[in-house]
Amino acid sequence: MSSISLNPVFAAVQERNLRTKTACSQVVKVENSASNSAEMTYCIEPLSDPRWDVFLSQHSRASVFHSSTWLAALSRTYGYKPVAFTTSPSGHDLKNAVVFCRVESWLTGRRLVSLPFSDHCEPLVDNEDDLRVLTSTLEREAKRERWRYIELRPLCPLSLETSLRDTHVTYTFHQLDLQPDLDALFRGLHKSSTQRKIRRAQREGLTYREGRTQDLLEQFYALKKGARVKHKLPPQPLEWFSNLVVLFGDDLKIRVAYKNELPIAAMLTIRYKDTLVYKYGGSDSRFNNLGGMHLLFWNAIQDAKSNGLRFFDLGRTDEHQHGLINFKSRWGTTQSALVYKRYGFFQKASHAFDLPSSKKKTNMAKYVLSHLHPSMLSLIGRILYRHVG
Repeated sequence: MSSISLNPVFAAVQERNLRTKTACSQVVKVENSASNSAEMTYCIEPLSDPRWDVFLSQHSRASVFHSSTWLAALSRTYGYKPVAFTTSPSGHDLKNAVVFCRVESWLTGRRLVSLPFSDHCEPLVDNEDDLRVLTSTLEREAKRERWRYIELRPLCPLSLETSLRDTHVTYTFHQLDLQPDLDALFRGLHKSSTQRKIRRAQREGLTYREGRTQDLLEQFYALKKGARVKHKLPPQPLEWFSNLVVLFGDDLKIRVAYKNELPIAAMLTIRYKDTLVYKYGGSDSRFNNLGGMHLLFWNAIQDAKSNGLRFFDLGRTDEHQHGLINFKSRWGTTQSALVYKRYGFFQKASHAFDLPSSKKKTNMAKYVLSHLHPSMLSLIGRILYRHVG
């Protein structure tokens, strides 16, 4: 078992500061009693460390959720403090990193999450010894700082050797390989549902716009918000989407489908490296039979192909959302399990609403939300989301 000696304090990470001049400079010394060797780990600020984007550009498993742009949006909207742990000292190229946001909430507790509101976030560590060192550091850090838990959201199955208790929740992940030609991709779509809905949208004369203008953002948000409110769930704050639009620039697109100038379906995608990521969508359920969302997905695939992208990431889906799982499965995608792991000192931890309370209290909260006016749900969303990331 490794013994760890930690410096007493982290350098302060200024809240809501997107581009500070000084990096978080904590040095953590890790000694391996078996080999009598010593390892050092470092806590850095990805938003101010110039090595971060260079490291991501060279790492094959880096995704949009690791990007400094995504981290900046999280920081700007919710006040989270991004940090990363690495064995690479200052002045050297980064060779590994595990990135987190520090979530400090009086409602849901203090914790390290990799990463809030992100479908997945691989630990970018290729060496087992480095992973052991970083795991030991995180374990001691959790104890010293009394974090409620540490959460990881890896794409690939991950098992850490740690004395911390762990719990997990499983989602479904879908990804489409874009390397076949368009004709082959279309043939791979489910004939009686997906292909038929695309053709239905064309027969209905649905029109389509894309971009990142204010009117497209407002139309997208109205549809997204409407879908959340219909299911009695608080919508994400508009500020979150506005920050994504501003920060990602031309790599982000909002796509809206119309029936006679009426917005009926919308989606938000982000391009990163060779992947197009579908992150958010919403539709007017009165017009779902017209195939508006199918039209948007097919146009997104065509756009990705024309830009030479290799993958279409359709994101995570809750296991109980069978309709959405079926929808994504019918695009010729590969389906896999996405397992989030939490490590801490708890007996159990809720993943459903992420409140440190009993299941009975969680169900009561859901019951109360289901009886609130839509305007109150929006207000709760603006207040609540930073606590549940």
